[in-house]
Amino acid sequence: MADNQALKDGREFHFTAKDFDRVRKLIYAHAGISLSDSKQELVYSRLSRRLRATGIRTFAEYLALLESNDAAEWEAFANSLTTNLTSFFREPHHFPILAEHLRAIRGKHPIVLWCSAASTGEEPYTMAMTVLDTLGRDAHQVSIIATDLDTKVLETAREGVYPEERVSKLDPELVKRFFLRGTGAQAGFVRVRPELRDMIAFRQVNLLHNNWPLRPPLDAIFCRNVMIYFDKQTQLDILKKFVPLLRSDGLLFAGHSESFHHADDYFKLRGKTVYELAHKLKLQHRAEESRPIR
Repeated sequence: MADNQALKDGREFHFTAKDFDRVRKLIYAHAGISLSDSKQELVYSRLSRRLRATGIRTFAEYLALLESNDAAEWEAFANSLTTNLTSFFREPHHFPILAEHLRAIRGKHPIVLWCSAASTGEEPYTMAMTVLDTLGRDAHQVSIIATDLDTKVLETAREGVYPEERVSKLDPELVKRFFLRGTGAQAGFVRVRPELRDMIAFRQVNLLHNNWPLRPPLDAIFCRNVMIYFDKQTQLDILKKFVPLLRSDGLLFAGHSESFHHADDYFKLRGKTVYELAHKLKLQHRAEESRPIR
């Protein structure tokens, strides 16, 4: 009967408003992603691929599988509904600010940066290029932690191999310095150089979870173009968890369409979608950092 209804709808699978509501509740509980009504067709398109892959014939049956806590399918479900739009030097105004920050803290302590929505790797590799350009031989002082919820995009990021068109708009000299061009079977592709890959540790992290595999203190957090998928309360909960991770002079980089005014007890805008700790918290962190280690 469901297949007949699907044919009547012009769809391969029957997908009701009730099915969509179940999907919204599941992905919100798992990853904090808030899906608007306008995302119904996108959800149908992406999850239809999972029905085909699993051989399941109805959304009701597929969602029942998720609700039975099938771990492998939960990972595939989350990967399907995660958006991964990225590019090298996206929102380029941030990287001179990062470079200025690196120069200011150079030689003071080991520097740790976190890219919290790494996607296929373009953002953390851009951070690494900025580090090498800014610090040169002192770049060994820096380590970058790059995380994402989506395990598939992290596999791509670890490989660091991209079609040539992904770097076609970059300065040719920069491409020459930081990428290796493929030959033979790899013609038409580029690979980031080992010095960039060696700087970065890729890990899966769900921002909704409480126990992130990160140790403070961090000198900067890039959390760009991910908060837009969360409601205000979820954003606030995540921002509060950023606070104890940052040094007193640490920076938080946000996406161009993101604003954290609702979190002004924790962060204040420094400019150009870059935030720093609120004054009271900054003073608390400084006091803690000045305590002698016993």
